[in-house]
Amino acid sequence: MAGDPIRFGILGCAEIARKVSRAITLAPGASLHAVGSRSADKASSFASANGFPPGARAYGSYDAVLDDPDVDAVYVPLPTSLHVKWAVLAAQKKKHLLLEKPVALNSAELDLILEACESNGVQFMDSTMWMHHPRTAKMREFLSDSQQFGELRTVHTCFTFAADPDFLENDIRVKPDLDALGALGDTGWYCIRAILWAADFELPKSVIALRGPILNRAGIILSCGSSLYWEDGKVATFHCSFLENLTMDISAIGTKGTLRLHDFVIPFEESKASFSAATQSGFTELVTGWVPKPSEHVVMTDLPQEAHMVREFSRLVASIKNNGSKPETKWPTISKKTQLVLDAVKASIERGFEPVEVAIS
Repeated sequence: MAGDPIRFGILGCAEIARKVSRAITLAPGASLHAVGSRSADKASSFASANGFPPGARAYGSYDAVLDDPDVDAVYVPLPTSLHVKWAVLAAQKKKHLLLEKPVALNSAELDLILEACESNGVQFMDSTMWMHHPRTAKMREFLSDSQQFGELRTVHTCFTFAADPDFLENDIRVKPDLDALGALGDTGWYCIRAILWAADFELPKSVIALRGPILNRAGIILSCGSSLYWEDGKVATFHCSFLENLTMDISAIGTKGTLRLHDFVIPFEESKASFSAATQSGFTELVTGWVPKPSEHVVMTDLPQEAHMVREFSRLVASIKNNGSKPETKWPTISKKTQLVLDAVKASIERGFEPVEVAIS
């Protein structure tokens, strides 16, 4: 990337910020410049432990990062309940915004964030990392091939992990005042995004939450699922949970082909990822096997997916900063659609598993 690197500030020292700090270090066109915490000592320790370069700044407040004139963009991994405050303030300070998911507690909050970004001319992107892996582009090629895949009819996604007792008692994702969306906002966000991605971001007409969600004592969702319905007959389902073995599946089924993978959120290996593609599948003569067999497609990468994300975000920011370009609207649009479906699933649970229509606001 030509020109000076985009200088990042990080608001908070969350565990995920360690991963994104590394990604900023690895990504061409990006550099770590500042981190802010409620404690200057904590910020300094985080910078030392996570490869911040000499001269990087460690601040004892989030405001100080936003007031630093040398910060071009901020990554915000704060609890979801704090997103609207700090994301809006970041946009008002003309800082481009890479926001951790779920991006907001509801679409009304997200609208405030996106309006602030638009009115201040800053780039918005959520940090759904798998969207930026080279494998994702290769899978899109298969789904878009009318001869190989045909027309999408069904999508099933699942993201679960077995949280330990300490997580289930103390993690911010099980606290109503911090991340009130629980598993739906965490693992469910990925499932909903995967379904929308497979459907080329066409919103479903309605959703119906599946019966039997599991909630903790505070009413936070630990496990749930939903079905999604389109006017043309497409159907999708997802299941998300903090209570089951680690699973990250997508199955997208078309009239002529099927796409499958088992590690869509975080690949089994950092430097390569694969997916299975089947076309015109059938049985052998005596129905003792499949013909043709599904093919395995391996995609190599020289950067982890989170560094690809940072590189793309930095490219967009550099184009705005150096060339006067307008912010790319693709990413806020995708975030808004994901949030709308998430809101509808939550509403269906709260209304006793009634159908809830999904409508762009």
